[in-house]
Amino acid sequence: MVEQSVSSKAREKKRFNWRKMKINWQLYLLLTPGLIYFLIFKYYPMYGLQIAFKNFRAIDGILGSEWIGFEHFVRFFNSFQFWDLIKNTLGINLYALALFPISIIVALSLNELRDGKFKKTAQTITYAPHFISVVVFAGMIIAFLDPSTGVINNFIQLLGFEPISFMTEPSWFKSIFVWSNEWQNLGWGAIIYLAALAGVDPQLHEAAKVDGASRLQRIWHINIPSIMPTIIILLILNMGNMMSIGFEKVLLLQNALNLESSQIIQTYVYETGLLHAQYSYSTAVGLFNAIINFMILIFFNKMARRTGTSLW
Repeated sequence: MVEQSVSSKAREKKRFNWRKMKINWQLYLLLTPGLIYFLIFKYYPMYGLQIAFKNFRAIDGILGSEWIGFEHFVRFFNSFQFWDLIKNTLGINLYALALFPISIIVALSLNELRDGKFKKTAQTITYAPHFISVVVFAGMIIAFLDPSTGVINNFIQLLGFEPISFMTEPSWFKSIFVWSNEWQNLGWGAIIYLAALAGVDPQLHEAAKVDGASRLQRIWHINIPSIMPTIIILLILNMGNMMSIGFEKVLLLQNALNLESSQIIQTYVYETGLLHAQYSYSTAVGLFNAIINFMILIFFNKMARRTGTSLW
């Protein structure tokens, strides 16, 4: 009797789910292109990950290539570049993470502006760099930092100092990459926080004003707690990309003289996989990078649960 009751409840639940899908079929239809995209471009390519454990040869195909286990992973761990790649990749990401609060500060500042015209102008100026192509943006950085004709070096010379060859000195690469990235994405990152701030109840601010709270006190005790769930979610997503950096921009700013600090895992995968045709080895390196990213994401999501906000 108990088994029949359970099975009948399961059938009833299944019918109920199908009924909901029929009622909301337009929403599922709207969802279909996104699902197809992820299946084709995200999940289907995972079939090829098995070449990380094989000595892949195009003539033999994926299934016909010799299985060699973790040999490529061991080779990567024992390579002289391993710790340099980890140090550069983590170093750039931790540097960028230290600047995470800047977009929050910009959003809070824009939210406090009362002059509508000035506010729109400020928003446009901060958002505009995000829409510049990465190739164009990298070209702008190189032009601005040119030792002889660059705007930055011209200003340095006006102050009476010698010009600095920013792009050829490894010690400058991380700062150039991270700060230029922050400049490009500053306004775009602030949009999310501005959207969250738009949902703050104005009555809370009115009540705080009546109680004599200053503007800074209202920001600290009303605005920041209101957007804290958004901050936590974005922080988790950033931590989930800890081992991933904008590959294209690094490659465009990279040269033989700054390679010491600009060679990261993504550019190393590109170099070994596409330029040197070591497909199995580069796949193993990329898989290692993805697994570390996944583990970091799981860990910080679990930590975030204690605050009551998490991705899942």
